[in-house]
Amino acid sequence: MFKKDNETPQPQPTQPAAPPRPAASAPPSSGKPAIIGSSIHIKGQITGSENLLVEGQVEGGITLAQHEVTIGRNGKVKADISAKAIRVEGHVRGDLTGQDEVVVLKSGDVRGNITAPRVSLENGAAFKGSIDMDSATPKAEAPVRKSATESAAKKPSAPATTARPSAPSSSAEGSVATRVS
Repeated sequence: MFKKDNETPQPQPTQPAAPPRPAASAPPSSGKPAIIGSSIHIKGQITGSENLLVEGQVEGGITLAQHEVTIGRNGKVKADISAKAIRVEGHVRGDLTGQDEVVVLKSGDVRGNITAPRVSLENGAAFKGSIDMDSATPKAEAPVRKSATESAAKKPSAPATTARPSAPSSSAEGSVATRVS
């Protein structure tokens, strides 16, 4: 009835080989940032194509043009930072350039200039430097502002006023030193 002796083995269908998988690194756009831990100290330039969280110390420069940089509460950075968005919870000594925004949180302490179209300083944040929120306007197209003497010269005769000397300023012109509360 059943004859196994005469049966010829049928070839099993082969599965096509799976394409090779890329290395086990996180994709550049994944939600998890690269982390510089609290016991890490880096001197030099940091560049890359993924988000970055700094909890350690960095001296040099950080450039992540299309990504976010977060300086964590334990982070201490002595560097200029350029990124799509910058968030500061720790300490930064250097200039911050954000393509979209720069946020200094309550625990943040920034000593340097900030350039971004949107800047936010939370209550309690420490900041000393200048803020430029008009970075999208090229210098050639920036509106021309008239000095006070030019404006006064074109006004109809107005009574002259005497200017009182002001108290000397302890910070550089155009800079801000504040603790927001």
